[in-house]
Amino acid sequence: MPDDGEVTMHDCEPPDPADPELPARVREALAEYRRLLAEHGPTWGEDPIPYVREIETSAYLMGGMEFWSALQRAAAARRPGATDAELREVIAGLDIDEIIRDVLDGRVLDNLAALRLTPDGVSLEAVTQVRLPGTVPRTPLLLDSSRDEAVTVEVDGEPHRVPPRGARIVPVRADSRIVVDGTAVSLDALSRPAAKARLRLRAGVPCRWSVAGENGQGWYPDGVPRRLDAHRMPYFHGDDLVLDVPAEPLTVRVTRGMEYRTAELVVTPEAGRETLVELTPQRLYDAAARGWYGGDMHVHMNWAGDTVGTPAHAAAVQHGEDLHVLNLVAGNVASERVYDREALDHWAGADLPWSDAAHVARLGVEYRNDLLGHLYAFGVTAPPGRYHTGFLGTADWPPNAEGCAELRRLGAVLGYSHPFHMPIGEDDPPEAALRGGRDCSAREIVVDAALGLVDSLDVLNHSSVQAAAVVYRRLVGAGNALAVTAGTDAMLSFQRRGSQSSPPGWARVYARVDGPLTAAAFADAIRRGRTFATTGPWLELDVDGHGPGDALDLAPGDTVAVTARTIGPEVLELELRTADGVLAKDSPPELTAELTVGEPTYVVAVATGPPHLRSMHSAGVYAHTSPVYIDVAGRRVARPADVRWCLDYLDGLERLIRAEAQRDDERQLADHLDLIAQARDVYRSRLADA
Repeated sequence: MPDDGEVTMHDCEPPDPADPELPARVREALAEYRRLLAEHGPTWGEDPIPYVREIETSAYLMGGMEFWSALQRAAAARRPGATDAELREVIAGLDIDEIIRDVLDGRVLDNLAALRLTPDGVSLEAVTQVRLPGTVPRTPLLLDSSRDEAVTVEVDGEPHRVPPRGARIVPVRADSRIVVDGTAVSLDALSRPAAKARLRLRAGVPCRWSVAGENGQGWYPDGVPRRLDAHRMPYFHGDDLVLDVPAEPLTVRVTRGMEYRTAELVVTPEAGRETLVELTPQRLYDAAARGWYGGDMHVHMNWAGDTVGTPAHAAAVQHGEDLHVLNLVAGNVASERVYDREALDHWAGADLPWSDAAHVARLGVEYRNDLLGHLYAFGVTAPPGRYHTGFLGTADWPPNAEGCAELRRLGAVLGYSHPFHMPIGEDDPPEAALRGGRDCSAREIVVDAALGLVDSLDVLNHSSVQAAAVVYRRLVGAGNALAVTAGTDAMLSFQRRGSQSSPPGWARVYARVDGPLTAAAFADAIRRGRTFATTGPWLELDVDGHGPGDALDLAPGDTVAVTARTIGPEVLELELRTADGVLAKDSPPELTAELTVGEPTYVVAVATGPPHLRSMHSAGVYAHTSPVYIDVAGRRVARPADVRWCLDYLDGLERLIRAEAQRDDERQLADHLDLIAQARDVYRSRLADA
């Protein structure tokens, strides 16, 4: 964290850990998180499994597949033919600074200058930042050597040895003294001075603001996290805010979550004076006025990171995004520590203090096993006895089903989060959904859905939405009643981590609620499947006057009218799908088709579009409804092809668990196999009845 009088290119001033409004145990936990951050950096001392190694890079690279690919290539080169477990050991020992250098491949970032150490000399490369009077910028500096021998770089008198053709990242200030080969290096390229002005930002309601100058450099009010979203756009939340800025042209943007457009203004504030900017975003649609409320089922206040998240941050984000429902989950990273457990202990079963008639916030749970999958739980009335299995070499036991059962007893609605990470084609065999090792994929979903232990699947998530949608439709087609939900896995303790440092609610599940918004009413709407999930567009589905979650009992030969409608400038295509595939597709805003009923089926609507500023997902724009079920003579859909896919999946899951699951004895294996056998019986009975 910066010292007084400094500004930094990617850090922020820490919030006050002694907030007297917080419960004592919550204050103590936040103080402990700050200590862990100060001692260990962004990993907070967690076990260095692969995604914890990635945390080390987040402050520089914002995460991403480039880094993962580089990790895998480097590990495979060091141990060709290694198993997944052996590769994880190699990854834990890799030099992260060198991996970052290789991923950048000569690029220079706004928050990571580079000192090139070549056989011919030394050169500094940087995206020059603006500095205000009385401030001294600091930044990480990549020491990048192409020399065949080790070289020592002195930074403020401290030596840093860079190995042959190696790399090191060290913190520097704009006034640091750097010496290489006995010669001082000029740091003029790091920053340039500018006169100071002030902006006052006013919208009339809490909003998300972005203030950016040259090279996209962000400007923030004092004391707020210096967050960047997935588009690397700086942002913060509130209303009637004051901030110091340079007296130079600045672009001011304001929005309020996905139901609003973005308003934008270019302003050049006058040096030494305060300039008022009054800017209000326009609504695209008003979901609550239609009885629909949007929620994010998977948000972390703290999960390691480069800052510490607080309830005050969560309140500002929820109101600034006009996010109706916020589920702040307590969960571990790679050890026994469960972040925000103290907050859950205090607030379980109660609305958080900033909730109001239009905004409900709760503490929930992320139940985690990296082999079997992670689940969100919303609406728990008390903390569970178990939050995770399989970490630090412990057994992948009991099966996730036991965690689901306990969370259900505690009143939770729950579903699998970020289910799949690699694309899965419509006709791919089940093996496509089982690959990847301990990568947090939702491998137990086919079991738990059959046994009625989960309510939903986060089709909208930060990973492969396409894969999640394909598996979701397989599960529904096989006779499982699952709602579409959305969980961003946004993390308030990260300022730069791609979509996970984007504001919570960048993807939302909208649920149709009868009467006032409450946590119980929202959970009930999910259980009933009255939902759609979206990265931004509004999406309606109507089947002869019925919407998602409803069921029509028809006779063979009956015909129904099916309509999808969307609102949102980013949508390129609308699609209507049944269990047999695409029924119709066309451009927005409305698509209508007729469906003549034969076998039991379902209808869903899907809206898609290319990458867009309104979507924080790298794959582009996406929205997907839960089904309207078309029953025939009282029979629910159980398409034989989908049921067989699930049965084949269970065979593959059994092989995977036998080979990969960590266990202490054969009894634990038997528990997994018994659960799979129960699910097989369910699917076989559906196949027999189809």
